[in-house]
Amino acid sequence: MKLILAIIQDEDAPATIQALVDRGYRVTRIASTGGFLRQGNTTLLIGVETVHVPEVMELLRRYSQTRTRYLPVAVEATGLLQAHMIEVEIGGATIFVLDVERFETL
Repeated sequence: MKLILAIIQDEDAPATIQALVDRGYRVTRIASTGGFLRQGNTTLLIGVETVHVPEVMELLRRYSQTRTRYLPVAVEATGLLQAHMIEVEIGGATIFVLDVERFETL
């Protein structure tokens, strides 16, 4: 058995969770916050048999898309503080697949 821990963007969570549930996977959702941009993330905990890991990974890949955002950055030039926009890629998923030594439902 495996535990898939997937950190995805909040906006991708509803469709991702629905796709997993529609295929019979049980999912636990935990709200979390990203470190770099301080944006809302969702951490999903998905327990599956080893043979189902590729299907779950494919669903996560399909529903957790990367996207480009433009963020303001302050730059000091010639003694003046100016705002510039930088392009940043966000989204996608960070996924950990962990071995589960024991699983019980109480």
